[in-house]
Amino acid sequence: MAFQPPYSPSLFKRKDNASGATVVAIDNKIEQAMDLVKNHLMYAVREEVEILKEQIKELVEKNSQLERENSLLKTLASPEQLEKFESQLSPDEQTTPGATNSPEQDAGSAV
Repeated sequence: MAFQPPYSPSLFKRKDNASGATVVAIDNKIEQAMDLVKNHLMYAVREEVEILKEQIKELVEKNSQLERENSLLKTLASPEQLEKFESQLSPDEQTTPGATNSPEQDAGSAV
């Protein structure tokens, strides 16, 4: 005589299918929630990138304007004014990258 389980195998299969369907439904909801979060984050990042691009554009324009103004002021300043100004600068400020020397400084330097 073969062993008979105390329950119907078809009942067990239905439970498996029902729990399997539940797992699939939960997985689908999790995936939908993750997609929603991903879409929200992508939108927020794109928005932030656009804001930062605009700020960079404004800063580049402001930097160009200040460089032109600085150049003009250097050409209009007397050698005494330039010397006085440069003597007031700290050593770090005098050696900043991109800083341009006045014609008087270039003439006195030996390379």
